[in-house]
Amino acid sequence: MSAPVRILGIDPGLRRTGWGVIEAAGSKLAYVGCGVITSDGDLPLALRLRELYEGITRTVEAFRPDEVAVEETFVNKDAQATLKLGHARAVALLVPALAGVPVFEYAANLIKKTVAGSGHAEKVQIQAMVKFLLPKAEFKLADAADALAIAITHANHRGAHALKSRHLPAGVGGPAAARIAAALARG
Repeated sequence: MSAPVRILGIDPGLRRTGWGVIEAAGSKLAYVGCGVITSDGDLPLALRLRELYEGITRTVEAFRPDEVAVEETFVNKDAQATLKLGHARAVALLVPALAGVPVFEYAANLIKKTVAGSGHAEKVQIQAMVKFLLPKAEFKLADAADALAIAITHANHRGAHALKSRHLPAGVGGPAAARIAAALARG
């Protein structure tokens, strides 16, 4: 059996960012923790992003994930709302990257399909399946359940990522990986 991998799932949002941590060992999943990071809607955008940054940083430091999965942004009719979500998502991607943790991204419909079997599943269905897959999970808000669903999705797709990276042509990714390592070393 393979060693457990700790996965942090992040459901980014400017008002509420959900987080969920699981451990995956082969096909076995175990609940570790979940919660929601909030920002004060009365503050300017920069300070709200700082609140998210500090909250995600505390979560990464407390749970020390091996890998992080973040939901991709979907574009809706409200451009302003999409832009604000993009800001929150940038923080969710940046914090683990600064900590040297690999980050993976998943589309909302893939998360729904992986967890509930349908790319158009409702939030209630996602919550029920998360509870079924992680019976010890305790979440009060949908954002935390969604973050656990993102972590579950990564646990189910991480083998495909490893396979893809092993079969890249020689030299692909090397210079980029070196630049990333150098940037992190400058810290």
